[in-house]
Amino acid sequence: MIELRELTSDDWPLWRELRLAALAEAPYAFGSTLAAWQGEGDREERWRSRLEIPGALDLVALVDGEPAAMATGVPGDGSAELISMWVGPRARGRGVGALLIAEIERWAARRGLATLRLAVMPHNPHARALYERTGFTDTGEPGDLLPDGAGREIVMAKPLAGA
Repeated sequence: MIELRELTSDDWPLWRELRLAALAEAPYAFGSTLAAWQGEGDREERWRSRLEIPGALDLVALVDGEPAAMATGVPGDGSAELISMWVGPRARGRGVGALLIAEIERWAARRGLATLRLAVMPHNPHARALYERTGFTDTGEPGDLLPDGAGREIVMAKPLAGA
């Protein structure tokens, strides 16, 4: 069974658990690093603050009652951005990622936003395949510069129905 749950800042321990797991399991997938969120970076007020982005939707997916995935939708001018997307290994291939994306899409469309955008690392073909299966296409826009100073993130977008 897959259940999606919306988080508040009081759910910061759950968000922390998933975020640290994501950064440890898939460091190639994020602009942030595990080290940046540990030690001095591992503070309750920082975790709460991350869950208090104005207007954002923070979701976790529970698979058979256990936290297994996460995603956030952040509103912008005319579009929303999908950030912090991660599906844990035991939940992959079960439709969890597509469910998270669909819920972020519904949230963005209800807000009247016309487009959902995201950035994906070029060396993350599984994530890119998920995004393509769910209707995203490469915008051709240059994404953020990668730590190597040469490559860039791939910016993808999809129009939202009913927006």
